[in-house]
Amino acid sequence: MEQSTSQLRAIEEARDYLASRVGLRPEIGIILGTGLGRFAEAMRGPAVVPYREIPHFPVPSVESHAGELVVGTLGGRPTAVMNGRVHYYEGFSMREVTFPVRVLRALGAHTLVVTNAAGGMNPLFEASDIVVTVDHINLMGDNPLLGPNEDSLGPRFPDMSEPYSRELIALARETALEEKIPLREGVFVGVAGPNLETRAEYRFLRWVGADLVGMSLVPETIVAAHAGMRVLAFSVVTDTCFPESLEPIDVPKILAAAAKAEPALTRLVARVIERLPSAAGSRAPGGPGAPGGLRPDASAKP
Repeated sequence: MEQSTSQLRAIEEARDYLASRVGLRPEIGIILGTGLGRFAEAMRGPAVVPYREIPHFPVPSVESHAGELVVGTLGGRPTAVMNGRVHYYEGFSMREVTFPVRVLRALGAHTLVVTNAAGGMNPLFEASDIVVTVDHINLMGDNPLLGPNEDSLGPRFPDMSEPYSRELIALARETALEEKIPLREGVFVGVAGPNLETRAEYRFLRWVGADLVGMSLVPETIVAAHAGMRVLAFSVVTDTCFPESLEPIDVPKILAAAAKAEPALTRLVARVIERLPSAAGSRAPGGPGAPGGLRPDASAKP
């Protein structure tokens, strides 16, 4: 009980601080992955708040993650962009990794768009391909919902039959076609990291049905589903992970692959956000009539 009370208090304090700093209440939350930090430059009228200033917010230690929340408009919709994220492999607990998602929900965000860099294991994938996630496999060895459940945040046993909104995936397909942006689809497998996989592990991950592998996305999606949020996720293939032709990791090459895909991904996400349907029909934690997570701050400006 004490753990739940402490978690709620931390979410409220972060929410209240941000409500006092930003001039609008976000409908959409976006999390940016490795090498995709320039995405936030597409925002209009942004207010930038460093993570280190937000109560209880975890601060990334990875150089390619800026660690700032950018709140403004994107595609004409009030949006909060997390420019960088923390990872489980940095030593944070799963609750700390997913704390920002809780805060975005408390601020009023009903839809979460997640981007990340990933290794491509599907032989049809190439570096810099953009892939929309249709499902995931959790092999991280942990879960952000372990421990006492706080019913005001979501149900004890959240349904995961549709962690990634089919409606939003269909919208992404349609938008990509209209914008002439090649878009692939795949299943993402989350691993703890920070080491990359062995040849045998890549064979195993492909065998169990994964097309992409990475060290993020899964915890945030689980918590967003717990809170009743709609989730849409895009991976940029930053390296191809085929056991037969596996090469040593080249970090500059990975960042270059992400940078190459960034303009098209930014355009795609902005256009999808412009066309997002109302969230009136989105799921609420615990079923119809249940509270939609921690109540969004009524004092936040519309």
